[in-house]
This record gives sequence, structure tokens and C-alpha cells, in this order.
Amino acid sequence: MALLKALVVFTGIFLAVYFYSAGDVFEPAMLKGKRVIVTGASSGIGEQMAYHLAKMGSHILITARTEEKLKKVVAQCTHLGAASAHYIAGSMDTMTFAKLVVHKAENLFGGLDMLILNHIGHTYFGYFDGNIDHVRDLLEINVLSYATMTVAALPMLKKSNGNVVVVSSVAGKIGLPLTVPYSTTKFALDGFFSSLRMEFIQQNIDVSITLCIISYIDTDSALKTVSGVIQQPAAPKEECALEIIKGGALRKREVYYQYHATKIPLLLRDWAPELLQSLLLKNYNMDNFQRKEV
Repeated sequence: MALLKALVVFTGIFLAVYFYSAGDVFEPAMLKGKRVIVTGASSGIGEQMAYHLAKMGSHILITARTEEKLKKVVAQCTHLGAASAHYIAGSMDTMTFAKLVVHKAENLFGGLDMLILNHIGHTYFGYFDGNIDHVRDLLEINVLSYATMTVAALPMLKKSNGNVVVVSSVAGKIGLPLTVPYSTTKFALDGFFSSLRMEFIQQNIDVSITLCIISYIDTDSALKTVSGVIQQPAAPKEECALEIIKGGALRKREVYYQYHATKIPLLLRDWAPELLQSLLLKNYNMDNFQRKEV
């Protein structure tokens, strides 16, 4: 009976939030002429975000580790109608490069309207091996470079009343198996940016922070790594990328994609954690598990 009542409450909250958020209206023209940084944009969700922004007529600066891939993405962005498209290649394991990306945007555009933080460091999909040094290194790339870029970009974002968009994961809200280092960094993003958002409100700083909670997406990297183990179907990266951009433009506090695969588990996390744990573990086919690098 208690579980039934809880499910009724969950359903009511789900419907209320869904219909409330559905009232927001996004127009591609919101991004026309806007100056945007997208990190981790040589493939996957970041690449798709660059293409959406190009179609909307934005000025784009993309970054990732692989220069040849970035060149191809920039060429496609130009073809799709970007107001301008540029790249800078490098690794976010040094805060010097993180700052350099922001400074390049300032030199190119004279300001910044949206900072989309999407990059992640290399890790593994498997049982935690006890390597704390790996966790420390991943924190540098997945968290500290995000904070560094935000601090560096803040003077420009204050002038434009701009947006910080942080791509996180359901693994940053709920502890999941086989992702201990990755999940650690995503939880840290929630703590940093959710606290920072509150301080912005206290100080009347008109810069929005949007935290994006995404589920299993059909990027090449994710499919290669977890296909056959995680049994839920992967959501399309093109749609995911668009929802992230919409959330930032509409200055939403959080974006959930896919909604049913992220928001409902969070409700269960707080009200029926044992049930959630059981459901999550059933989603893993460990007969197909083999540790893989991400």
C-alpha cells in the first residue's frame, strides 16, 4: 500500500513538472548571432551541438583533443550556415589550456554569450580498481577545467547576461555500478554548479547555469563501451544535443534527457531507494560484461 501511494505521488509530480516545462517556448532565432564555446565537440553530443548551433546562425568556437576531427566539424558548421566557426585543439588536463580556450573566444568574438561544457577525460567501464590517481586525474579534466573555464568566462558572461551549460549524467545524481571514477566527477559538477547558481542569485548576477542530466546516448563511444551490458535502448545524440541547447537558451535550472530515464529514477532515489537499486541492477546484463576503456 505504501509503495502504491508513493507511485501515485511520483506520477503526480512527474505530470506536473512535465506540463510546466512543456510551456517553455524555444525559437532557433534565440541563438542567431550568439557567441558560443562548445567543448568536447569533435564527436558525439558535442559535435551535434555544434551542427545545431551552426544551423541557428551562431558564432562557434569548438575544442577537443583531435585537430583533424575538429577541422572537419568546423568545415561542416560553415557549410550549415554558422555566422563563424573556429576551433582550438588541446587537452583539458591543464588549466592553462582551459583558460586559453576562453581567451581565444574573447579575441575572436569580443565577448561570449554561452559556454557549453561537455568534454570528459578517458576512463574505464568496469569494477573500481582502487586507482585513486586515476580519480584525481579525471577530476582535473571533468571538474576543475569546467570550473576554470567558468571563472575565466564569467566577466564576459556577466556583460552579456549569458549562460553556462554543464553536460552531466544520471550517473551524477545516482550512483551506478562500473562507473565509480566517472560518477564521482559528475556528482562533483552538481555540487559546484548548483552551489554557484545559488550564489549568483544572492548576488544578483544575471548568468544562468543549466545542469544537463542525460541518460544512455547513442554516441559511438557509449555504444562501443556499454552495448550489450546496459539493456535500455540508447537515445539519439542529435535530439539530446538539441535539448541541451534549448535548456541553455531558456535558462532552465536543469535539463533531463531522456526525461523518463532520468527524472523518474531521481524521484525513486529519494522515496524508494531499495526499489530503484533493484531496477537499476536488473538493467545490467553482466553475462556480456567485459571491462572496456572509454
